Amino acid sequence: MLVQLPLELAVAFFQMKTITIAVGSKRGPKLSAVTEALQSFSATLAHDAEFEVVGVEVESGVSHTPTSREELMRGARQRAEALWEIALQQGAAWQYFVGLEGGLDVVPEGESTDEMLRHPGMRQNGQHRVFLESWAYVSDGTRGYYGRSGSIELPEALAHDVLENSVELAIAIDRFAGTVGIRDAQGAWGVLSNNFISRQEAFRVAVIAAFAPFYNSRMYRIQAAGASNSLA
Repeated sequence: MLVQLPLELAVAFFQMKTITIAVGSKRGPKLSAVTEALQSFSATLAHDAEFEVVGVEVESGVSHTPTSREELMRGARQRAEALWEIALQQGAAWQYFVGLEGGLDVVPEGESTDEMLRHPGMRQNGQHRVFLESWAYVSDGTRGYYGRSGSIELPEALAHDVLENSVELAIAIDRFAGTVGIRDAQGAWGVLSNNFISRQEAFRVAVIAAFAPFYNSRMYRIQAAGASNSLA
């Protein structure tokens, strides 16, 4: 027997659910990176849903240009956690919280990191390499995971301006390239890679990596040797 539903109920019945992803920034390259990343895995994450991306400005809680992997990871996580707090306070129906952080990772050559921290002058002696990295942290309010782009090495002059002169990377790269507004365009990534890799692309890769435990959850439920073999 067929039952005819009122039009408004029929529309509601067949309407796809919406999954909202909150991003801790309103900057175009970051929001576009998340949107583009979703095109790769959204059907695997939830095949019967529509996705929307909302940008909310939050503080990272770290310096304007992070200079270590630890600081980059902390900044990304704290942005996501700030979004979670906003959702709780405002009752926002956000399912995922994304923090994105770009900055530098200073890697010593021939010495341990502890040794470099004890002797900051090592930086001036060229006994280190400086890499630009883009990090993402994704949480559903219960679990959270990190993802990272690749790395690209900074020219010595640019690294010196940021590390020794304490110039924000966004300002230093504009001066280095002789233009303005690079952060909201191709980013330092684009300048250094001759536009083969943009800031947006670097964050896109980081977002795909950070979402992996959600859209590929079966792999992340595999138990270590000696533990339960169940994948359920």
